[in-house]
Amino acid sequence: MKVGFCGLGIMGSRMAAQVVKAGHEVTAWTRTEGKAQAWADEHGARAAATPAEAADGADVLITMLVDGAQVTSLIEQVPVRDDLLFLDMTTIGAPTARQLAQGRRFVDAPVTGSSPRAENGTLTIMVGGRDEDVAVAMPLLQAMGEKIIHMGPVGHGQAVKVIGNVISSSNAIILAQSLIAGAAAGIDLEKAIDVLSVSSGASTMLDLKARPMLEHDWTTLFKLEHMLKDVRLALEQAHESKVPYPAAADAAQLLEGGMSRGLADADFASVLEVLEGLAGRPVVSP
Repeated sequence: MKVGFCGLGIMGSRMAAQVVKAGHEVTAWTRTEGKAQAWADEHGARAAATPAEAADGADVLITMLVDGAQVTSLIEQVPVRDDLLFLDMTTIGAPTARQLAQGRRFVDAPVTGSSPRAENGTLTIMVGGRDEDVAVAMPLLQAMGEKIIHMGPVGHGQAVKVIGNVISSSNAIILAQSLIAGAAAGIDLEKAIDVLSVSSGASTMLDLKARPMLEHDWTTLFKLEHMLKDVRLALEQAHESKVPYPAAADAAQLLEGGMSRGLADADFASVLEVLEGLAGRPVVSP
């Protein structure tokens, strides 16, 4: 297919590379001047000067940006065509997805999995949209993801994505608190991680974040500010549905603490620093 791809950040650049690798013809655009051309030269694609140019002649326009405001602004710059499918893979929340679907062919397909999984095309992708539109998007989704689940109509992919990130952030926060408690008890945290990894406390967050937390290594796999954005979207969704979501509220408060510490661009595991501040002690094995 002919594909326009807008957004070449940590995730988008890797996802777009997988689309090229699968044999599709990609024209890429991103906000940073010169970045799209450099990426296109590296991957055998074309660069566009504007989103509309990326969409010109494309069968599908993929957007992988930061938030709903960016996606809305970009999509409104692109003429609607009956033969153009908008495939948004940003986490923007269900209400924004439903709004953008008005008057255009639109599929929401947010992803889970950090940059290494984007690099090797093994993301999990949650999809919302009409059956016929999802069918068109499927070869592209299969190039980028290992597990693709059609959740239902437009917005349902977004709904499950933000719930999943509340679980991820809450799990990381519990892990951080537990490492602090373990350090205070004087235990060997490296050995504790080995034990926990084969116990009922095992989790993806334990595997991904425990040792970076011990080393205070905030190399970014998923930015703290982006996690906060997703948790806030989950809170808005719960408010719209009139149900309480205290775990999301607690996670948002601690992630906001990370923002105030200048950790916006750091990996969200850096929320450990907020909890160390509350505890008045760092995580250090004896």
